[in-house]
Amino acid sequence: MIGERTAENIKLEVGYAHPDHEEITMEVRGRDLVSGLPKTITVTSTEIHNAIRESLDKILETIHTTLENCPPELSGDIVDRGIVLAGGGALLNGMQDWLSQELNVPCTWHQTHSKPLPSAQDAH
Repeated sequence: MIGERTAENIKLEVGYAHPDHEEITMEVRGRDLVSGLPKTITVTSTEIHNAIRESLDKILETIHTTLENCPPELSGDIVDRGIVLAGGGALLNGMQDWLSQELNVPCTWHQTHSKPLPSAQDAH
């Protein structure tokens, strides 16, 4: 078992939106749920990608649905100017490139004025 801060660090360090990425690993310390003792394991970027894949697919599906239902004038602006990503999910490695590739629309990241989780602040 790991805490929220550790989970956020895993996402930022070895989490990737795109399935085709360079494999990296990270040692993670937590508590073994069977023995109750501290334990260190190694997680891979592919394992993390597979764990978040369903959420990524839902994000992509929601954006597709929104774009399909938006007025033509707005669609033209989006094609010309792109989509601006914000929030914690936008920090996922390769998120901008993956969404740009999937949507055929430029995607950029914009840092919001809200305060990120402490682990996100440490990572950037």
